[in-house]
Amino acid sequence: MSVEKKETVLMVHNYYQIPGGEDTVVANEKKMLEDHGHKVVLYTRHNNELKNLSIFGKFLLMFRTIFNWRTYMDIRRIIREENIDIVHVHNTLPLISPAVYYAAISMKKPVIQTVHNFRLLCPAATFYRDGRICEDCLHIGLLQAMRYGCYRHSKIQTAICVLNLKIHSFLGIYKKIKYIALTEFNKNKICKGLGLSPYTVYVKPNFVNNVSAFHEKEKDIQYIFIGRLEEIKGIDFLLAAWRMLGKNAPKLLICGMGPLEEWCRQYISDYAMHTVKIMGQVSHDQVMVYMRESICLVFPTCVYEGFPVTIVEAFANGLPVICPDIGNAGNLITNGENGYKFISGDVDSLLECISHMKKDYMELGINAHKTYESKYTEIINYQILMDIYKTAYTC
Repeated sequence: MSVEKKETVLMVHNYYQIPGGEDTVVANEKKMLEDHGHKVVLYTRHNNELKNLSIFGKFLLMFRTIFNWRTYMDIRRIIREENIDIVHVHNTLPLISPAVYYAAISMKKPVIQTVHNFRLLCPAATFYRDGRICEDCLHIGLLQAMRYGCYRHSKIQTAICVLNLKIHSFLGIYKKIKYIALTEFNKNKICKGLGLSPYTVYVKPNFVNNVSAFHEKEKDIQYIFIGRLEEIKGIDFLLAAWRMLGKNAPKLLICGMGPLEEWCRQYISDYAMHTVKIMGQVSHDQVMVYMRESICLVFPTCVYEGFPVTIVEAFANGLPVICPDIGNAGNLITNGENGYKFISGDVDSLLECISHMKKDYMELGINAHKTYESKYTEIINYQILMDIYKTAYTC
């Protein structure tokens, strides 16, 4: 293949019923490739299809999740008809299945799998169980997930996930494809869990574009939380910490909805936390406005996260970040440079970071924007992706 040739890319994605960050990444990468002259063919399935399945159809789904012959035949046909150069997979669960890998390899086409979460290593995809970080599947074995019914709290559905991983691992397919990890932290987990050479796992973060120009300026002391109001996002931990700040607590905006929303409202009311405002679900544009008005994003997650795009959006807006020293959030922050990291689960450590941020937010905000410009723009992302494609194609 000539170096000058623009690869024709088959992008493969299984949409969940509830839209998520993976869907945005697929749309952004497709547009980026097309804007740079590539032809992109999109092969998708949507989990809304599950709503119309008969009882027999749901029974067959267990087997199709492991290997879907329709996917296998579709992918081979598309590769042949569209003269595909690279097959780039984002999500296969449950309708597409790993059959996409076998189809592409049978046509002698390189396969790149972007790893958005930890599903290949942990059926729950989060490395989180019973209120704590859990790596039992990584260190002991996948049967631990079956023991606890980690996928959707169902031992049957978890067993299917485990069987899926076991079968394809035994057949060796995971070692015949290449991977994109979103951070070095993810890469290390993938290499360890799948027994891969680090040379087969590339690191390419997600990117953020269409952000407003950054202007250095003093601001009113206002912090912001953005995310689902649920336990794993640490919203209850954050409110407990804010309560300890007493009457002099700075303003905190909470943007998002979720299962703990009513609990949050009641907690704020019970303890007369007048500086805390729940904004509910707001538009992305409005979130950007709130970011530019705030001095810091507080990201108190309890889990490793896949790739916190919210943190990169904060950087793009010159907003430093406070987060725990775990997982991918901790991997994105350089302590004292573009934010502060606290000891996970330690309220006093979080309060110390909040106190430091009041004094340092302007300097850290400038550095945060420099981090964005050096790592997370579309131009940089495109070049990284092209290097990955060319390496995968020539291997």
